[in-house]
Amino acid sequence: MDGFLPVLLGITPMQSLIDNHGFQVLTSNFSSFLWGALVTLEITALAVAFGMILGLFFGFLKYLNHIKITYALATIYIDFFRGTPLFVQILLLHFGILPLLGDYTTFTSAVVACTLNSGAYIAEIVRAGIQAIDRGQMEAGRSLGMNYRQTMWYIVLPQAYKVVIPPLINEFIAMLKDTSLVSIIGVSELTLRGKLIYASSYEPAWVWGAVAIMYFVMTKLLALFGDYMERRLATE
Repeated sequence: MDGFLPVLLGITPMQSLIDNHGFQVLTSNFSSFLWGALVTLEITALAVAFGMILGLFFGFLKYLNHIKITYALATIYIDFFRGTPLFVQILLLHFGILPLLGDYTTFTSAVVACTLNSGAYIAEIVRAGIQAIDRGQMEAGRSLGMNYRQTMWYIVLPQAYKVVIPPLINEFIAMLKDTSLVSIIGVSELTLRGKLIYASSYEPAWVWGAVAIMYFVMTKLLALFGDYMERRLATE
């Protein structure tokens, strides 16, 4: 009876958890996991932000398919970065191309590689969003006396904005998970910190379980934000 009461109250299981080596590894390295997650979010945010600029530019170039030179340049860029693995792109840029241009940190190399990759996908999202808008909208703007740029900026793009938001959120989520690949060049993000903690603790289930949960929490929050934006846009 004396041994049953602590179990009933949950004291023994709780104490067992606290005394577990894997749990102690997590609690003692929680700040390291947290900083790794923040670096992951920073790389993702920068890559998607700069990628949106690239995507908007190259998306327009590919949309304007009657200009053969710019269309060809946009197609080459998009096809290359969508047709090759991000892992290979990171290695190529960090060890092959960027050293020829200057002395760059691993963080910069990671942002550049992820930006170029994200920009290629966003370019296709932008092009598809513009094409989803009825051509009559462009004709209506021109009939009101607007030039091509004004019609695109004030009529077409605001409508395309609603179309591209959901796939942009999906791209944000995909890029957040893909940042784990930059650990190969030594960027101290969440996955690399998990590797280092595992190497010193030999607790794979606890360490990689914690890493997986942190990725899941971040992607889930982004997915909820995407759902909110879709509901918000649906009511406007």
